[in-house]
Amino acid sequence: MDGKIKPDVLMNLGRVNQVDVEGLRRLASSINKHFGGDGDGAGVEAGLAAGAGPLEVVDARSIGSTWLLDGLWRRLDVAAAVRAAAEARRFTTNMERVLFALVANRAVAPMSKLSAAEWVGEDTVIPGLASMDDDHAYRAMDLLVDADTQGQVQEAVFFAVANLLNLEVDLLFFDTTSTYFERDTEDEGDDALRRFGHSKDHRGDLPQIVIGLAVTKEGIPVRYWCWPGSSNDQQVLAEVRDDMRDWKLGRVITVVDRGFSSADNLAYLRRAGGHYIAGMRMRDGNPLVEQVLARQGRYQQVKDNLRVKEVRIDGTDVRFVICHNPHQAQRDKQQRDDAIARIEAELARIRDQRERDAKRPPGDRTRQRNEAAHVRAECALRDHPSLGRWLVQQPNGRLKVNKAKVKAEERLDGKYLIATSDPAITAEDTALGYKNLLEAERGFRDLKSQLLLRPVFHRLEHRIRAHVLICWLALLLVRVAERTTGQTWRNINRQLGRISQVTLAGPAGTVVQTTPLRPEHKAIYQALSVQPPARVTAFDPR
Repeated sequence: MDGKIKPDVLMNLGRVNQVDVEGLRRLASSINKHFGGDGDGAGVEAGLAAGAGPLEVVDARSIGSTWLLDGLWRRLDVAAAVRAAAEARRFTTNMERVLFALVANRAVAPMSKLSAAEWVGEDTVIPGLASMDDDHAYRAMDLLVDADTQGQVQEAVFFAVANLLNLEVDLLFFDTTSTYFERDTEDEGDDALRRFGHSKDHRGDLPQIVIGLAVTKEGIPVRYWCWPGSSNDQQVLAEVRDDMRDWKLGRVITVVDRGFSSADNLAYLRRAGGHYIAGMRMRDGNPLVEQVLARQGRYQQVKDNLRVKEVRIDGTDVRFVICHNPHQAQRDKQQRDDAIARIEAELARIRDQRERDAKRPPGDRTRQRNEAAHVRAECALRDHPSLGRWLVQQPNGRLKVNKAKVKAEERLDGKYLIATSDPAITAEDTALGYKNLLEAERGFRDLKSQLLLRPVFHRLEHRIRAHVLICWLALLLVRVAERTTGQTWRNINRQLGRISQVTLAGPAGTVVQTTPLRPEHKAIYQALSVQPPARVTAFDPR
């Protein structure tokens, strides 16, 4: 600059007349030899003769995945949002770093908060945090949930991500799930969080909480909600709509599944100019649905496995789209045929046994025992969760296949019905938008299986909410990494988990060095615009 050369100082080794040149040579030779270099044999021998032993590995920790997550954490302004929340409080430990450590642990190697503290101190490198304990973890969780009472942290994080990644938020997908707790009783009080309710994990014997998740069509999580375990889908949608309206996202179409498609919910979604795409129940006897399904018309081919037909009904501005999947229709038919064959075989067995027993004397005990067994078998068949729907009980108490039910179901093979209030969106985009609701279901699946949302090791309500929020932040980082690189997080974590930070020490000094990066490692960092960890992070010659 200005025609002058300005040197860059990489490391200050002291005054030239005070530098131990031979010590530096021995250190460099030892490092080179340790990592497989040819080394200067004469220098090594000279170092050993001078009393300086070779360098030894005194510590080795994984750094690749946590370094990447930290880069995303800062790039997405999550760190800034957390620091802003902690400004009013004083802590001896950097709470923002502790929270990042908890989020990184959830994404890399999920475990309890106590184990996570040990993980930070012994197994991995968290930039800017040498160690932590479980008290730090709990204080950080309390700080996080206090700052997010009205979703402030989630809002700040989402808008930073949306601006950075140019996310499209014209479609928001919402769904709910439940997660249970390993305890026999529910919490007491009207506002208790852990309550018994309809379990989507098929564990109605355990108390639970209900979790809601809104995602974009790219699968990026927008916001989460926690409700008492006794809440049902029809009760929570109004709160979701109000919370998202406060964010002033502009024109948004909310996509919901059949569990939210009551008339009141759909009307609420249209308030303040909003619109919806909603799955409709096809088997509950709704006369409007029956009218839609009875309409004739041609299907429009959208994909190999998807055809759509738009239906308009007089007296309503809601548009209906019937979707038909030929492959699913074949599967539905095959499953029904298999179920009917199984039912008929069991009924035939009971009927044949009854005919044989009829030849026995009326007071025969074997006949009475067999008749009781037949009744039990019929009751089990009638109450079967998947087979019972195809049966009808006759006036004499005997069971038979409900032919009318079978014929009615044949009309619905491979079909599902969607309603939308948006007059501008096409039938094709309506169907494809509804199919993207699978992204919300995938988010729940990854929360439970990959990020290990469950088991929840917390009893207090605010700690439970903080735990879910930490899992949500981890899911956000994971989804951004997946969408940007085109790889699954499982593969990214496995690849970067092979990068370690090694500490070498000996009489000649100490050096902290990162193992060499492979081309696949560099590609991941480059795709996410994250600078890889430095080759040498500390150099302390003695």
